[in-house]
Amino acid sequence: MADEELVDPKKYLEERCQPRCVKALYEYRECVKRIQDDETGHKHCTGQYFDYWKCVDQCVAEKLFDKLK
Repeated sequence: MADEELVDPKKYLEERCQPRCVKALYEYRECVKRIQDDETGHKHCTGQYFDYWKCVDQCVAEKLFDKLK
């Protein structure tokens, strides 16, 4: 048992949940394309980025706590 390497289930669950959040990921990527040529630095996609990860985190939370001991 001591020789077993522990695996973080969150990483696995994040990968499994990403397909559920395709719309948020698409919106983030579209925003990145829109502001790509902004040289002022005033435009950003922080909101879309956090929307995407919120979606992933909510999906992960449903499953993660069942796997924790």
